[in-house]
Amino acid sequence: MAAWDLSVTVEDLGSDAPPVTISVASDLHVGGVILKLVEKTQIKRDWSDHALWWEQKQQWLLRTAWTLEKYGIHADARLLFMPQHKPLKLGLPNGITLRLRASFSCPVFQTVMGICRMLNIRHPEELSLLRPVEEKKKKKDKDLAEEIYDLTEVPLSSVSRPCLYNGMPAHFVDSPQMEAIYKMLSVTQPPPAPEVIAKQYRPASVVDKAHINGRWLDSSRCLMQQGIQENDRLWLRFKYAAFYDIEPKYDVVRLTQLYEQARWAILLEDVDCTEEEMMLFGALQYHISKVAQSEPQMLSTNAAMDDLESALMSLEVKMEGENSSASELLENMTAPELSDYLKLFRPKRLTLKGYKQYWFKFQDTSISYFKSKEESIGEPIQQINLRGCEVAPDVNVASQKFLIRLLIPAPEGMNEVYLRCENEQQYAQWMAACRLASKGKSLADSSFQSEIQSIRSFLAMQKTNSHGNAPAGDESINTHSLVSPRYHKKYKPKQLTPRILDAYQNVAQLSLTDALMRFLQIWQALPDFGLSYVVVRFKGSRKDEVLGIAPNRLIRIDLGVGDVVKTWRYNNMKQWNVNWDIRQMAIEFDGNVNIAFSCVTADCKIVHEFIGGYIFMSTRSREKSDTLNEELFHKLTGGHEAL
Repeated sequence: MAAWDLSVTVEDLGSDAPPVTISVASDLHVGGVILKLVEKTQIKRDWSDHALWWEQKQQWLLRTAWTLEKYGIHADARLLFMPQHKPLKLGLPNGITLRLRASFSCPVFQTVMGICRMLNIRHPEELSLLRPVEEKKKKKDKDLAEEIYDLTEVPLSSVSRPCLYNGMPAHFVDSPQMEAIYKMLSVTQPPPAPEVIAKQYRPASVVDKAHINGRWLDSSRCLMQQGIQENDRLWLRFKYAAFYDIEPKYDVVRLTQLYEQARWAILLEDVDCTEEEMMLFGALQYHISKVAQSEPQMLSTNAAMDDLESALMSLEVKMEGENSSASELLENMTAPELSDYLKLFRPKRLTLKGYKQYWFKFQDTSISYFKSKEESIGEPIQQINLRGCEVAPDVNVASQKFLIRLLIPAPEGMNEVYLRCENEQQYAQWMAACRLASKGKSLADSSFQSEIQSIRSFLAMQKTNSHGNAPAGDESINTHSLVSPRYHKKYKPKQLTPRILDAYQNVAQLSLTDALMRFLQIWQALPDFGLSYVVVRFKGSRKDEVLGIAPNRLIRIDLGVGDVVKTWRYNNMKQWNVNWDIRQMAIEFDGNVNIAFSCVTADCKIVHEFIGGYIFMSTRSREKSDTLNEELFHKLTGGHEAL
C-alpha cells in the first residue's frame, strides 16, 4: 500500500510544539502508529496510559489492533496523543475539593467506579458526576484561594485493586498528609456558618430544582466526548436515591458523604420538611458534630475478623432462605388479625367532606372497611390491596395528628387515601402493617414487631420535653447553622435554641453511627425524598409541566397548582422508548396507558438514564452484591449508543 504522512499532536511535548509527522500506510494498525510516535519523540517514560484521540470524530482510538483504514482515518485527521487519565477537580458532597486523576477515555460510569475505588466508596452505581452550579462570588472573596487536596500522585495500579489496611485503602497510608485527607473524607464536617448557607444556590421552586438535573453527565460517553477538559471542576454526588446495603463498618466514607449530601439538601431546602422535623434534623446535626469531635473514628482493624463476620452473615442469609418454606406455611396459617375504628378520607379536588369513621380489618396484605364492627361479618364497603402501594407518614406529635397516606396503584395512575389514627399506639401498629403489606408481607412476618418498635422510637424523638433541663453550657450553640434560611428569618437564635435542645435530649444517647443512620432514615421518610424533577411537555399539551422521577414511580405535577396530577409505577411499565430524532420519550404501562413527552430542562437521555438506572438498582440482590452487572446497566440506560 502507498505510504502517506500523518500528523499527530503529542501533548507531552508542550502546547507550542509542532505536530509530529510520521509515514504510515492505511493497513498499519493503531498500535503501530503509537510505536512510531514514541520512537520519533525519543522521550523515555511509561507510555502505557497514552492513547490517540480523534478530534473531528470526538472519539478515542482504543482498539489498537484496528487498522487506520478500518477506523476510516486519512491524512486530514487531527489526532492527539495523550494520557487517558488526567487530573480533575472533584467537589464532594461534604464541600471538600480533591484533585485526582480520572479516566477521560472510558464511559463516565466506569470513571465513577474508578473514583469510588480510590476513595473507598462501595456501590459506585448510585453516584455520578455533574457540572457544578456557579456560586455567587463577591469581589472580596477573590483573595480566598480555595483549598484543594491533591491525590494525583496515587498510582493507578493501586486503585484497580484496592487493598485495605486498617480499614483504609493502602494508598492513604503512605504519608500523614494522605491519612489526613482520608480522615476528611470519613469524618463529618462541623456545621457551616449561616453566611456560608446563605451564599449557596437555593432552589426557590420545583422548576429551579429541575434545572440541576440538566447538569448530570451522560454515563454512556466519556469525559472528553462531553467537553470536559483537564483540571475542570465536576461534582461527585449520589444520583439514585436507592442506597443498597449500608454497612457502617465498611462504608465509613460512603456513609459520611451521604449524610453530608442529605444535610445540605435539608439546609438548602431541596427537600421539604415540617418545622418539627427541621428541629429534629437540627438536633441530630448538633449531636453528630459534637460526638464526631470527641469520638475517634474507629476504623476496622482486623481483616481476618471482618472476613469471618461476612462469611457468617452470608451463611445466615442462606439458612434463612432454606428454612423459610415450612415455617412460613405454619406462620401464614395463623396470621394475626388487626382491626379497629379508624377515620377515612379520600382527597379529591374541590371536596369539603371531612373524615368518616369506619371499622377497619387488616388481613394478609389487604385492608377492608365496614360501616361498623357489627357489620364486619358481611361484605365490606371496599377491600384495598396494599401490595405495591406507597405508604407515607403525616404526623405531628405535638398536635396529636397521626395520619397514614396511602397511594394505591390503579390503571389510570394512583388513588390517594388517608387513614387517621386516634393515638400513637394505634398509629404504630397500622403504619407498620401498611408498610409490610406494601412489600407483600403479612402481619405474620417476623419483622412486624420490630417495625412497630422503630415507628414508636421515631415518634418518641419528636416528643418535646416540657421541663427544660437542657444541659448547661450548651446555650451557645449557633442554631442558624443547623436550620435552613427560612427559619433564620422566622426565628431569632435564642428562640430556636430551646426547641433544638429539646429535640436534642431525645437523641443525646445515640452513638455517632446510630445518629448518622437515624438522620438518613428520617430524611428518607420525607414525602419528597428521592424525587428528581425535570420540566417536560406532554404530547398534545400546550404548557410545560414537571415530571418527578422517584426510585419506584414517575409523578406528573401541574405547575399552575403545584399538585401531583398522576402517578405511574415502574412495576406497571411494559416498555419505554426514546425517539432520538425528535428527542421524545414514550412509555407504555399496563392497562393500555401510554404517555409521551419531550424534555425542556434536561436532555431526554438524562431522563432515560434515570428510569433505566432505577430499574437497574431494583435488580440488585444479596447474592450478587459483590459483582456489578455493568452490561445490564448500559443496556437499561445507554439508549441507541449502547446498542
